[in-house]
Amino acid sequence: MGRKSGMKTDRGRTVLAQEAARIIVEQGIQDFRVAKLKAAERLGMHSQGALPTNAEIETAVSDHLRLFAADDHSSTLHHLRRAALSAMRLLDEFSPRLVGPVLAGTAAAHSAANLHLFADHAEAVSGCLDANGIRFRVFERRLKYRRDKASSHCGFRFEHEDATIEATVFAVDGLRQAPISPVDGRPMRRADAQAVILLLESPSP
Repeated sequence: MGRKSGMKTDRGRTVLAQEAARIIVEQGIQDFRVAKLKAAERLGMHSQGALPTNAEIETAVSDHLRLFAADDHSSTLHHLRRAALSAMRLLDEFSPRLVGPVLAGTAAAHSAANLHLFADHAEAVSGCLDANGIRFRVFERRLKYRRDKASSHCGFRFEHEDATIEATVFAVDGLRQAPISPVDGRPMRRADAQAVILLLESPSP
């Protein structure tokens, strides 16, 4: 009985992960928890124990893109990385780093390119955007450095080369410690401009 129950639970987690992945790809939702809850509601599966992990969701997103949008995904990812690199060059004085789905290769058409910037004051970033005639919206993002502690950071959302850029600002010494990834609980992977250039020059997966 216990084995059958476990098999049902595993199957439920897989189905939920696949539905959450579809929602993320089609609706551009970046918050995995929101996508999981939407998927659970849509499928009528309300058991918290059946919810897949964020790592399972990311794998499902990757599988969905490979199975249903392989050709489009390759060109979309290249476009987003090229736009991110252009934004990084524009914001070069703030030591920009690319993070998130565009770096990981799981970005879809609705995804934003996420950058980490480093400055003494967030106003320096907004001043740079203003000087370049870029209209932006301010947002706040809470990120964890330990599982029991989160910090708030100012960010700027703007359009650049037909892509949405979300740039989160950290203190200058924030380069030394990346926040925890919501996907695997490890420090976020960050890539500088040179690493992004190498990604753009490498063959498509």
